[in-house]
Amino acid sequence: MKSAIILVFALLLFIIIGCDVYNDNTKDTEESIVFTINPGLDIDKNGYYHLTLDQTNWQTIHRVSGTTFYEDGTPAELVKVYWESNLFWYLGDTLGYIIHEGLTDDLVYVSYDTTYINSFSGREVPTSNQVSYSNSDGEVNNMIAPVRIMAGDTMRLQWEYYDETGINEGEIGIVLE
Repeated sequence: MKSAIILVFALLLFIIIGCDVYNDNTKDTEESIVFTINPGLDIDKNGYYHLTLDQTNWQTIHRVSGTTFYEDGTPAELVKVYWESNLFWYLGDTLGYIIHEGLTDDLVYVSYDTTYINSFSGREVPTSNQVSYSNSDGEVNNMIAPVRIMAGDTMRLQWEYYDETGINEGEIGIVLE
């Protein structure tokens, strides 16, 4: 009986100390988060950003950054940001090929066969990653990858995140040149 009381007391003490340490290190969750976008692109007088597409490659890869901070100026870590673009493209009949290469039992390098990949035909490919998280400095990064046939279009890049105030969202326009 006495050992059961000591065990219960030890568990309660562990829970109280553990919760106290946890509460001392947590941020007040009632504070809203401020998100600032930095696409790293030139902006025109109408508020549209401009991205020049690489016509020698199928896709042009570009990083769009942002920062998440609490109202008091401290970085907001692990904020989940959802991204969406209005532009997509479809995979053709042949995505590419794989050459099977390797070594024989005698360690001789050989090329076995070429296999064409065509099972992804017709798949819709987004031009933006869909989710990213802020790091310990509050930095958020998202990769966009429009394709060269989109020159002349305007990409609408939207983001959304949640805090204690609810859903927060925004959008920018990127003219693809």
